[in-house]
Amino acid sequence: MEKILVIEDSSDMQEMLVNLLSPKYQITSAYSGTEGLLLFNQVPFSLIILDRMLPGKSGAEVLAAIRLTSQIPVIILTALDDASEIAQFLLAGANDYITKPFNIDELSARITVQLRNTAPQQSKVLTYRKITLNSAQFIISNGQHQCSLKKKELAIIQLLFSHPNTIFTKEHLYETIWNEPFLDNENTINVHLSNLRHKLNQLDPTHKYIETIVSSLIILP
Repeated sequence: MEKILVIEDSSDMQEMLVNLLSPKYQITSAYSGTEGLLLFNQVPFSLIILDRMLPGKSGAEVLAAIRLTSQIPVIILTALDDASEIAQFLLAGANDYITKPFNIDELSARITVQLRNTAPQQSKVLTYRKITLNSAQFIISNGQHQCSLKKKELAIIQLLFSHPNTIFTKEHLYETIWNEPFLDNENTINVHLSNLRHKLNQLDPTHKYIETIVSSLIILP
């Protein structure tokens, strides 16, 4: 059953959404932007329903934080039918929106469309040793424990996990991921690799996943 995070401060709205959607989806409720982001970073959800007006962090702030690490589908709930404001949310990374009051069949259809559109991405899961990479969610995990990845970190580990036991020069790695000449960017790649090593070690301290050999890299067998 796919998991949906509903970030909405209205108890009545939360209750209605849980009652209507729970037969088909596993619903988790958050009543503030801060709580929503905390849950988002702890649980791999398939979709987020996000209210525009929230206590703590606003809907716009929550969306911006989510888009730093994930392309998970986000549907905005808004009481306003303001084309300009809706356009801002869409440009900021929202996948869809629906205005209150809404028809539950319409919301259900919009959820189905978003999940269908992202299904191929969500199937892109790579596992190496004890670490599983979910590229759709921008996370690496070991059982119930997980770490979020930034875009470049995701691209690096996706490349390395797809080609285990393969040696990559830092120059090749940089030009493949950044899509620009390497020049004098060794420090940039070193910082990203250091962050990745730290996250991998947090999840599995028993194995060494990335080793530097002179100026090259290799995923250990």
